[in-house]
Amino acid sequence: MAVNMRGLTQFIADIRGARVRELEEKRINKEMANIRKKFKDGNLDGYQKKKYVAKIVFTYILGYKVDVGHMEAVNLISSSKYSEKQIGYLAVTLLMHENSDFLRLVVNSIRKDLDSNVEVDNCLALHAIANVGGSEMAEALVEDVHRLLISPTSPNFVRKKAALTLLRLYRKHPDVIPAAEWALRIVSLMDDPDLGVVVCVTALVMSLAQDHLDAFAVCYMKAVDRLHRLVVDHEYSATYAYYKVPTPWLQVKLLRLLQYYPPSEDPTLRSALHQVLQTIMNNSAEPSRNVQHNNAQHAVLFEAIGLAIHLDASSPLVTTAAVLLARFISSKETNVRYLGLDTMAYLAARADSLDPIKKHQDIIILSLRDKDISVRRRALDLLYSMCDTENSEAIVGELLRYLPVADYALREEMVLKIAILTEKYANSYRWYVDTILRLISAAGDHVGDEVWYRVVQIVTNTEDLQQYTSRVVMEYLKGPTAHESLVKVAGYVLGEYGHLIANEEGYSPIEQFQALHSKSQFCLAPTRSLLLSTYIKWANVFPEIRTQLLNVFERYRHVLDPELQQRACEFYALASRPDDDELLPSVCEEMPPFSARASTLLGRLNQKHGDSGDKRTWVHGGKDLNLTRAPTKRQTLGPTASASTIDATADQSQSELDALSSLAGLEISSSTPQSAAPNNGPRLATGPNVERWFEKLVCTAEGVLYEDVQIQIGIKSRYQGHIGQLAVYIGNKMTAPLTSFTATLHVQDPDALSVTFAKIPPSQVAPRQQSQQLLHVECKKAFTSPLVISISFLAGSHQSVSIQLPIVLTKFFESIHLDRPEFFERWKLIGGPPREAQTVFPVALDSAGELDLQRYREALAGSKLSVLEGVDPNPNNLVAAGVLHMSDDGKVGCLLRLEPNKEAKLCRLTIRSTSEDVAAEVQKLIQKPLRSTAS
Repeated sequence: MAVNMRGLTQFIADIRGARVRELEEKRINKEMANIRKKFKDGNLDGYQKKKYVAKIVFTYILGYKVDVGHMEAVNLISSSKYSEKQIGYLAVTLLMHENSDFLRLVVNSIRKDLDSNVEVDNCLALHAIANVGGSEMAEALVEDVHRLLISPTSPNFVRKKAALTLLRLYRKHPDVIPAAEWALRIVSLMDDPDLGVVVCVTALVMSLAQDHLDAFAVCYMKAVDRLHRLVVDHEYSATYAYYKVPTPWLQVKLLRLLQYYPPSEDPTLRSALHQVLQTIMNNSAEPSRNVQHNNAQHAVLFEAIGLAIHLDASSPLVTTAAVLLARFISSKETNVRYLGLDTMAYLAARADSLDPIKKHQDIIILSLRDKDISVRRRALDLLYSMCDTENSEAIVGELLRYLPVADYALREEMVLKIAILTEKYANSYRWYVDTILRLISAAGDHVGDEVWYRVVQIVTNTEDLQQYTSRVVMEYLKGPTAHESLVKVAGYVLGEYGHLIANEEGYSPIEQFQALHSKSQFCLAPTRSLLLSTYIKWANVFPEIRTQLLNVFERYRHVLDPELQQRACEFYALASRPDDDELLPSVCEEMPPFSARASTLLGRLNQKHGDSGDKRTWVHGGKDLNLTRAPTKRQTLGPTASASTIDATADQSQSELDALSSLAGLEISSSTPQSAAPNNGPRLATGPNVERWFEKLVCTAEGVLYEDVQIQIGIKSRYQGHIGQLAVYIGNKMTAPLTSFTATLHVQDPDALSVTFAKIPPSQVAPRQQSQQLLHVECKKAFTSPLVISISFLAGSHQSVSIQLPIVLTKFFESIHLDRPEFFERWKLIGGPPREAQTVFPVALDSAGELDLQRYREALAGSKLSVLEGVDPNPNNLVAAGVLHMSDDGKVGCLLRLEPNKEAKLCRLTIRSTSEDVAAEVQKLIQKPLRSTAS
């Protein structure tokens, strides 16, 4: 650029040639005066504006204040020449802050460049939005950036920059991006064939998903699918192989993204993930001599170990990972040691057993003395997480020995962790007192008030500790020095419980007073105030030293500090009263036990480990602490990682079945009433054809479920007992492929109905071709809501359709045959309501005006019930029977009577079952095909 502008080149040469700062400033002032004159005169062409603005930008980069050229920079942005537009954008991004009034003038120009078909114009505009974009600019242009990201005509380079621009805007102004509305469209780009686009989009999804887990839940399947294709199937170009490691930066992002979500229960996803993680660990078993290859491989490996721990901390994969981590924490490379210790701390925070980690306790303790402070910090975190009742004394003792030589940046955190571990895993009261007082004595100024507050609370609430603690603090006071925090503890403890040791040798009242008062001269005013409170309590219990105490109060009555002076005056008046006065004993009563409260030490420590921009899925401190950190992390995703909310079922209630015990031949059992879950699923496709197709497939095994101008969805199914298989055929009717194809299942009650894909759905459907998805279905309990499948794809624009799958309760029936006595015996035993459901609807007549019983028989047979001939005395009545199979609730029998009345033109349907829920649901399902038969 400077080569084409000789004036700029000469100006830069003059600045560089200035030998002293005064000459440099003189040259710059001269140039700025000339530029102001030129701008004031006007009539400058594009080249001259570009040259002068470039000089202004160079001056600003040198660190000089600039107050000219802003308007000219705005004008250059509107230029049609790239070189002029580039200088204009450069000046805007450098010279203007996000609240500058000039930015309002460039919004339209930036929008025009975003709409341009020229790639470089798009990129310049995106750079400006990302680097400057304030809230006003973000609100005005975020829709345009999103459109540029999702547009199929946008070049890959532009889409990458658009994704990163949205990420920058979300981090600065999260409210301007409707993340939930854009979720499906953004996630669909994770299937893009260009891995560069996928990397940028995944970074955006990672940030958005942390705050909108449900809306972005579909990304779980996308991430697993992409990882499987990269690691197992090796679907990537050579361009994205970094030292033979397939796009490690994308693998790391995908593995981290999966850790934001609870583990999926879908066996297909779990199997694919297990294969991916196993492959990554196998590839990293032997280190390479190439440093770059090792770095890339380790980056992926450590994230994979983190995901394996997140999925199941007791799995064989984690056992393999623990062996690898043991090798890494002994590595000669600082980065590898750091990552090994950090990942092992994660394992300690989630594992059920700490035995595999305890084997390497000596190596971890040695890491406390590593030459790198980051490694020392990770070793401290790991020791904190792996501590329990068995090794607490060894770990706390080692931390206390290391404390005097530890870095000042680590000491405050070490003090908090030692105090927490000492309290949490104390084997005896005396060990706790000895350790905590040794800590206070050794740590000095790094002991916060929370530490000695907690000591006071525990000693006050533990009667067995009071005498021993008084004796120990006296020994510390007899030493040549005592830190102020220790003096505070001693002042409180001796004031409350000093009388318990007053009769022992070396701990007499006068000796207690002399030991404590000798340390007061080195303390600040708040500590001296506390000691005055100790003295007034001694004046009550030790009358033999009251004279010495009155002398102290007398001296403090004349100090300048108002708090000390007021206390001294009041205490002097109290101590000077007659011995028989009851005021002093009532004022100086012993402190009552503190109410139960949470330790403030944990709160203080958690403040030091706050979440960063990339939120952690765990905290240091063992499994108990991580169980209560985020309840949503402990829930499991449904079988398909759907976004539906999983509601807990109601408490089970067992009904009385004395009279039904004779129905063993039919194996009828009571069912468990379920609480109705709210329908929070996606919006379903509607229309007369959609309803007709669904009702037809409820009674048949195969057929069309949905069709429009773009796709056709067909169903073919078979059921045996409580297990079923459903083949879903998605046909592409267009001449273009359906890209970023996503199929998501929404199960309203996953505890009652389990549906999973046999394999991860493909991400593309070829033109005029058909894709088959096999679903495994299991009926666990009685359910009322059909499964919903949501299909989304890109076909020019983003399309989405949600429809109900014909998986209903009657699909799990088995037809049985009963004779007349058996049927009516069971019918009477079941009785009426609430185990009976009944409805009336218009009767069906054939073309001759007679009852169309054959169509009724076909409808009942389609519902998998056995029509029993010759059972009902009335030949026009139909009776049927069946058994519902469920894996959890066993088998439930169901009996049916259909009584058509030609004269009344009405038909009565009666269902009886030992489960009232089953009776009501079957009545609702069967009346639909019977009504459609009538119509």
